[in-house]
Amino acid sequence: MVTIPEFSEQVIMPCTHGKTREEAIRNGEEVIEMYLEAWEAEGKTIPVPKTLQVA
Repeated sequence: MVTIPEFSEQVIMPCTHGKTREEAIRNGEEVIEMYLEAWEAEGKTIPVPKTLQVA
């Protein structure tokens, strides 16, 4: 499971998953890209990145 704590104020469940660790990370990257593009297009403030933590 990949969580994106920076998105917690904008998204109800800021997380994704995958069958493997690699797939979960890829899915997380896709989710981040999707939201950043949408927020940028809408003129919304993009959350400041915190840290990357891989468990």
